[in-house]
Amino acid sequence: MSPRVVSDPDEAVAGIEDSSTVLVGGFGMAGMPVTLIDALIRSGASDLTVVSNNAGNGDTGLAALLAAGRVRKVICSFPRQSDSWVFDRLYREGQVELEVVPQGNLAERMRAAGAGIGAFFCPTGVGTPLAEGKETREFNGRIYVLELPISGDVALIAAHTGDRMGNLTYRKTARNFGPVMATAARRTIVEVGRVVEIGAIDPEVVVTPGIYTDTLLDLAAVRKGGS
Repeated sequence: MSPRVVSDPDEAVAGIEDSSTVLVGGFGMAGMPVTLIDALIRSGASDLTVVSNNAGNGDTGLAALLAAGRVRKVICSFPRQSDSWVFDRLYREGQVELEVVPQGNLAERMRAAGAGIGAFFCPTGVGTPLAEGKETREFNGRIYVLELPISGDVALIAAHTGDRMGNLTYRKTARNFGPVMATAARRTIVEVGRVVEIGAIDPEVVVTPGIYTDTLLDLAAVRKGGS
């Protein structure tokens, strides 16, 4: 079944409920689905758990969602950097929860969810607070920590090109977490730079197969409508 192709950001995010777990793509601002996040803010959905690489930059994108008071918990690898003042303030005021996950574990936990893997053992975090309360086991003389998958109710990601079957390609580092998030969510919404006809993307370069895509937001059509 082909995904919906829409030109209205608000239509793209319609139906995201309060208390949802939202996987948000991006490495800093690279590949962050800012148009979808702005629409999510307008939708009014609140009490969200956000899974992302970091906790927002400046005052836009994920930082704007945090500033709007819509996020209850952040699961990320890099919560604190020079321009993460929105999250920093909210966390210090006790207005948002935080779960820190090492970056490789974050990607693998989402990949595990998409692959149907129930759990996996990883050596990262052994002997640190990140391993507290988790099962550990020894394999070949090395201690490993049990990690559980991270799945989402919805994934918001950005891609460079998508066809009308939902097949996606990405541009350079903007690829980052998009592919694993697309597989780990019950519903995947993608803002895409342009939508092309079926067959226009060489199957050899497809990164995310269309089976994982539910909605495509055509940014070219959004820009055209706003001009």
